[in-house]
Amino acid sequence: MEELKSLLEKYLNRELLHMVISGAKGPAELTKVRIRPVLLKEELRFQAEIFRGTKAFHENLKKEEAAARISQWMQDSFRQLQLAGTFGTASVLVSKKGKVTIKEKTQNTGVKAGELAHNKKKHYLLEEGRPIDFLVDLGVMTQEGKVVHARYDKFRQINRFLEFIEDVLPALPRDREIAILDFGCGKSYLTFAMYYYLKICRGLDIRITGLDLKEDVILHCSELAEKYGYEKLNFLKGDIAGYEGEKQVDMVVTLHACDTATDYALYKAVNWNARVILSVPCCQHELNRQIYSEQLAPVLKHGLLKERIAALVTDGLRAELLEQQGYAVQVLEFIDMEHTPKNILIRAVKRSGENQEHGKAYEACTQALHVHPTLERLLKKQPSGKVNLPERQREGALGHIPLCPEDADRSRKGAAG
Repeated sequence: MEELKSLLEKYLNRELLHMVISGAKGPAELTKVRIRPVLLKEELRFQAEIFRGTKAFHENLKKEEAAARISQWMQDSFRQLQLAGTFGTASVLVSKKGKVTIKEKTQNTGVKAGELAHNKKKHYLLEEGRPIDFLVDLGVMTQEGKVVHARYDKFRQINRFLEFIEDVLPALPRDREIAILDFGCGKSYLTFAMYYYLKICRGLDIRITGLDLKEDVILHCSELAEKYGYEKLNFLKGDIAGYEGEKQVDMVVTLHACDTATDYALYKAVNWNARVILSVPCCQHELNRQIYSEQLAPVLKHGLLKERIAALVTDGLRAELLEQQGYAVQVLEFIDMEHTPKNILIRAVKRSGENQEHGKAYEACTQALHVHPTLERLLKKQPSGKVNLPERQREGALGHIPLCPEDADRSRKGAAG
């Protein structure tokens, strides 16, 4: 860790722009730490924003204290550290065996150190002040890189999506090209954001394919990718269920795929053995037609409540099936409730082994509620035979499954703004 100590000595000063510690080692109390310099009574301190679950706690540390805490966190709790100063950037990766790899790029970033006030506005992965081509075209930024006040929610939500990706980067390969597939990419605001952040900002070797049914949308997105010089960002026309264009995919993204289209996307991801899955489900109608429980009859007799309960059960069972397939799954809030009620994101990261206990719990739940989800039926058909689930009468076939009609045009506009 001596190299890390030297790196911290270099970056822990007034010229530090931001520091992010992420990639928790297994199930852990701490999920992320962000650090920035602040002035307290004219003395330089480093404010650590420490995330425990969904809550954040703050500590103001002296330089020596900050260096010691960061070193300890990297030794015990995290695998990844990103640093940015006015003079350059650096990344630190810690392998499972404890090997520390440091990559540093020394250059004038063109960004000035900000005011070191104690109460500073929230830091975003895509910083205001530097114009980003697709955000300018989108109308989120001005030509000077200033975020347009009326589009600040979109800017915030794009950054929120990138934070979900930032957290799972340690699960993706580093020894080869990372293949990412975006089902139902729509107008692709978040697809462009993914490419810009991962390829341009982080310098990762990635290839992203966006898939959508609308030919005009695919043509427009392809033209923009060429305009920006995004050589490894491609767009193809096709549906979720029938797509066979990849043999190996590392990360699958699907936002606002309607009803069982989400199930087909998850099924594809599992068959590819994708290391990361990010899914925002939409219009979960299937189980609304099936769900029945004598005990819940006083609640389910109300159509609005039945619809909401069925949607939550749908996504809960999807998460359970993914757990059984060897994924560590989190169900997270994607965007604020006032923007849309469809605010659940399922994030799954591949781990080793399967969980039979999850299978037993899943079976008990589906029997109690008399539901037969599409994802279960699809997983039963896996050639690998991983899933040992009960026979179901309802059988489905892969077919043409579009995005939700309500969300086709706003699948990225609504999710990102």
